[in-house]
Amino acid sequence: MDYKVRTKIARIVVDDKVPVDSEVTILGLVRTARIGKGVAFVEVNDGSCMGNIQGVVTNPDEFPVLEKILTGASVRMKGRLILSQGKGQKYEVAVQSINLIGEADSSYPLQKKRHSLEFLREIAHLRVRTNTFGAVNRIRSKLSYAIHTYFQERGFYYIHTPILSASDCEGAGDLFTVTTLDLLKPPIKEGQVDWNEDFFAQQVYLSVSGQFESEVAALALGDVYNFGPTFRAENSNTARHASEFWMIEPEMAWAELEDDMDLAEDFLKWLFQFALEKCSDEMDFFGKWVDKEARQTLESVVNAEFERITYTEAQEILVKCGEKFEYPVGWGQDMQTEHERYLTEKKFKRPVIVYDYPAEIKSFYMRANDDGKTVRGMDVLVPRVGEIIGGSQREERYDVLLDQAKRHGIPNIENYDWYFDLRKYGSAPHSGFGLGYDRVVMYITGMANIRDVQPFPRVPRWAKF
Repeated sequence: MDYKVRTKIARIVVDDKVPVDSEVTILGLVRTARIGKGVAFVEVNDGSCMGNIQGVVTNPDEFPVLEKILTGASVRMKGRLILSQGKGQKYEVAVQSINLIGEADSSYPLQKKRHSLEFLREIAHLRVRTNTFGAVNRIRSKLSYAIHTYFQERGFYYIHTPILSASDCEGAGDLFTVTTLDLLKPPIKEGQVDWNEDFFAQQVYLSVSGQFESEVAALALGDVYNFGPTFRAENSNTARHASEFWMIEPEMAWAELEDDMDLAEDFLKWLFQFALEKCSDEMDFFGKWVDKEARQTLESVVNAEFERITYTEAQEILVKCGEKFEYPVGWGQDMQTEHERYLTEKKFKRPVIVYDYPAEIKSFYMRANDDGKTVRGMDVLVPRVGEIIGGSQREERYDVLLDQAKRHGIPNIENYDWYFDLRKYGSAPHSGFGLGYDRVVMYITGMANIRDVQPFPRVPRWAKF
């Protein structure tokens, strides 16, 4: 069989590029198969789009293979493209031949009915065949292309930062250790594991961020970005946390915090506009079946001018607003989701960028302000979820950075000699931010759980497939 002659369904029902009366070969999975008196209908989806195409088989008695073609089977259907006589579709295929490629019996889990998301997580190897997860995966692909398009068109260079890293960028300590040592009999020296005997002759982790390596590249190439997997061994079983997730991290040399905020706002608006325009079928699906306000949510961000306030101003608003919050407010307190949503949904009714946070609650690498209390960090807050982007202007002064690292209690500072070298040799102002890709897909689609926007989620006590 010559599979190369296939006609993708998207070419027919989305692009409308296949003329009526054309000979077409459809290869895909059967969604439904109905054999009636004198006619049979086989509805097929090939994953190229939301839509299916229906094959109409006249004289089904002449096609005994139809008895074996059940929901979930893969088929090769050849025929002539015609205008549909029924409702709900523009085209169908007058079938001339149909072959069963891969059988699926009545035990196939995805029969034609609604399935809960919890059930579908148990069969992640099959759930992508459903409308919901087909849409999720297509929009992930399209948005990945959009991210590269945005940065490439603006002169940013794509940097491949390492997945194996010797540094803990965030200083959080929630790291996955990578080792080839025998865990039952690790080498011991002075009562501690002797990492010098390990593969890399030191302790190595799965990366929590590519930021530090991107700073290296930015101070040579100017504007760069990385877009890849990151890992956190944080034991959080929430709808927004995953142990493996993708991050978008631009880094700009000769850029201060205002430039960073400008880029973050422009990037979010551009990405959401792309989703509205270029992922229209998927957005229509999510708007109908997942979140009726999906389009409106994105449009409100695209059309808004982001409010910009300092952390101090934000806390003054929260203290005086009269709301009863679960978590305390006041200067020095870290803002929680409930505080962020109050600012975006009730106070300003639009996205908000909060900047100049207390040094004690932010990372050591953020540039210190002259007031001696705050640093040039910023968070982009959007309605419905709160923080969606976190970024900062990096501290470019060697002595100040070293002092901040010590005050934050960063262990093994000597392991960061290379990072401090950037401040010794040709240092320059630079800034960047991080945007969790999986969380932005959640925001765009309206999906409520990060496990449902990742093809194969990795969360505590779950690493199947």
